[in-house]
Amino acid sequence: MTLWRTISVGITTAILIMGLSSAVWAGDARQNLSQDSTLEKVLKRETLRVGFSTFKPWAMKGKNGEFIGFEIDVAKRLASDMGVKIRFIPTKWDGIIPALLTGKFDIIIGGMGITPKRNLKVNFSDPYEFSGMSIVANKDVAAGKSSLADFNNAETRVSVRLGTTAEKAAKNFLPKAKLLKFNDEAASIQELLNGKAACLVASNPLPETLVNKYPGKLYLPLQADFTSEPIGFAVRKGDPDFLNYLNNWIRVCNSEGWLEARYNYWFKTEDWKSQVE
Repeated sequence: MTLWRTISVGITTAILIMGLSSAVWAGDARQNLSQDSTLEKVLKRETLRVGFSTFKPWAMKGKNGEFIGFEIDVAKRLASDMGVKIRFIPTKWDGIIPALLTGKFDIIIGGMGITPKRNLKVNFSDPYEFSGMSIVANKDVAAGKSSLADFNNAETRVSVRLGTTAEKAAKNFLPKAKLLKFNDEAASIQELLNGKAACLVASNPLPETLVNKYPGKLYLPLQADFTSEPIGFAVRKGDPDFLNYLNNWIRVCNSEGWLEARYNYWFKTEDWKSQVE
């Protein structure tokens, strides 16, 4: 065998060994990534921990002390399909993403709108629902106002919930108005009812629900929602297996019509109101 041939065989052998080593390393890396997935941890723990905040009718506390709502149904179905128990962890909205990132829970299922700013911190699933922003106004304070332009002035006080897409929508569409920000939904509503705010910006059906509850005090100045935003599950970054499961779960539930049926129940009927009032 010539020297050149000997060298060539040696190089070829080395390349093969390196290739095999790389394949084994890549396989090990994929296996480790899979084992580190939140999905695997949930299955081993046999419990899905869900972070959420209360927004009617996404999630509410019923008269019996149990949480109910569209998102509660979604979370329960998700856990059931995974074959695990569920643990609900109520969290203030303005701190819900930091709580997810520190591992307080596995997923946010709370009517969270998908935004570029939030997406820098968390990964979102495909949308499983869409939400629109609307305005509910105080009849005494906002008499005669019937357009966004009517509310977009320095004299108008607008109530919003801190850290929500409603706050962002109010900033975008009513930049001249004075925003009154609240951590609690009930506080933002009370400000409107007391006449300290001319209107409240929130996702439907809350504005419609409030008008039906307080027809003598409140009205809907707009004929339709002025935004449409996608709603998704939020999970920690670097977890493709969990995200893959969630996206396929959404596809299956959509194909069955289950998500639409639950949405229609909570957002288009009042059959559930006796459970909270």
